[in-house]
Amino acid sequence: MFSPLLTPTADRRRFLIASSLATAVGALPAWARAGEALAHNPFTLGIASGDPQPDNILIWTRLSAPPAYLGSDIAPELAPQTVYWEVAHDEQFRQPVAQGQSMALPEHGHALHIQVNGLSPDRWYFYRFRCGNAFSTTGRCRTSPAAGSSAQKLRMAVASCQRWEHGFYTAWADAAQAAPDLVLFLGDYIYEYAQHAKSEGLARPQPLRTARTLQDYRDRYALHKSDAHLQAAHAACNWSVIWDDHEVENDYASQYGRGEPAHFLARRNAAWQAFYENMPLRANALQRGSQGLALYRSLQWGNLARLHLLDGRQYRDLQACRPEGKASTGTVDPKECAALHDPGRSFLGWEQERWLGRQLQADAGSASHAPQWSTLVQTTLFAARKHPSGKQSTDSWDGYPEARQRLVRQISESRPRNSVLLGGDIHQNYVCNIPALSDEAPGQRNPVVASEFCGTSISSHSGTSQTKVDAIVQNSPQVTYARCDERGYSLVEITPRQMMTELRAVTDPLKADSSVYTLARFAVEDRKPGPIRIG
Repeated sequence: MFSPLLTPTADRRRFLIASSLATAVGALPAWARAGEALAHNPFTLGIASGDPQPDNILIWTRLSAPPAYLGSDIAPELAPQTVYWEVAHDEQFRQPVAQGQSMALPEHGHALHIQVNGLSPDRWYFYRFRCGNAFSTTGRCRTSPAAGSSAQKLRMAVASCQRWEHGFYTAWADAAQAAPDLVLFLGDYIYEYAQHAKSEGLARPQPLRTARTLQDYRDRYALHKSDAHLQAAHAACNWSVIWDDHEVENDYASQYGRGEPAHFLARRNAAWQAFYENMPLRANALQRGSQGLALYRSLQWGNLARLHLLDGRQYRDLQACRPEGKASTGTVDPKECAALHDPGRSFLGWEQERWLGRQLQADAGSASHAPQWSTLVQTTLFAARKHPSGKQSTDSWDGYPEARQRLVRQISESRPRNSVLLGGDIHQNYVCNIPALSDEAPGQRNPVVASEFCGTSISSHSGTSQTKVDAIVQNSPQVTYARCDERGYSLVEITPRQMMTELRAVTDPLKADSSVYTLARFAVEDRKPGPIRIG
């Protein structure tokens, strides 16, 4: 029998918001009474927890120099530090579950990724860290339901794209208060750019240079993680993360970037190291090769849902008709770019494509222990989007139409009970039907096989207008809803009967205390592919 689920209360939500930049208070447990005092609080980057598993949790923190040195070349060197951690059933830590200590080392960016084993399935826990006399804030995370168990609900916040200067992170405060079981972050946690010379329309300054070195990328994460609302969202529940392009460089693809190849690869590897240091990833993310990260994986939520997290950057082929070493053009004329429809090109890479095929076969309605909901969590818009000009986007799945059709064929042939795709990247809300022939209009002869929700950005500008988006929708029969003006996130709730998606939007991204409202609601009913608007 499962341990009872601890229901979040309004008081607990307020606690998580209020404590995001403060050290936790209360009596010191016995394990925390010894150790040297530090001259500053090293926990200014917050804490986090990673992928939920039935019998363990992954908790993360990273020690940092004083915030005043952010972006400075004269930041003081932080020596190796002993960090203590504690997990408990209650937020006062009067019912301890596990505790230990680890070394935070300079060569790892003083980051800690601690897996705590031997826990009960389907329940909430509290955790915190201590270094010297400094405490981190208290975080809250959970284990997933046991494999095969009859889970009744999974509540998720789904988000992407949080450029610092474009807007305040008000959406994260709302997400934390919504008390989800899990946050799915779909990429562009940071942006590598220096701030544009023109400050009109920006919410707050961004003082850092363009990120190129390991320290540059570490500083960029430190800047983003200094936000109180983002820290509160990390402390509220588990996060499962993948990356997109701006964690390295705009529109990079595998080993292809701008400039001289050796220089780009050095930059990319530094960015990848910083990503691991700053994300709540398990140590096995490092085991698929010393020069990359193992980010594609599947998560199980009892018999209710399986989440297939995909990596759309590390293994893909170069964008069609993009010269190596040059910037991507963004769109091409299909008549002038034969490579666009080359069946040998892959968005996910061939190994990941084969892996995903096996996962979808395990999700087949006829398979034993198949989940009710098979969810593909990836970086960008999947559905076909037709520009009135006739040009075709090259960085989204539109730039890899043969690879898209292969994936739709995998879904059609394996026939999971319910298939839903989640995406981000484009800074717009798109709700779509995915038909068996992905480039053609859905209909009686081209049945819908999956649903798609591609969410807007936390803060990043969309770079387009609603008039242009409406023109695209007129040419794109797979698209049922599209909005570009709002920043925010999606609140998704999965039950045995339906998957409900609520598009949450920030009233004014340039105001730190802006309200957040519901833009629209959609449902996908069990065994009925295709989203239906309900509000």
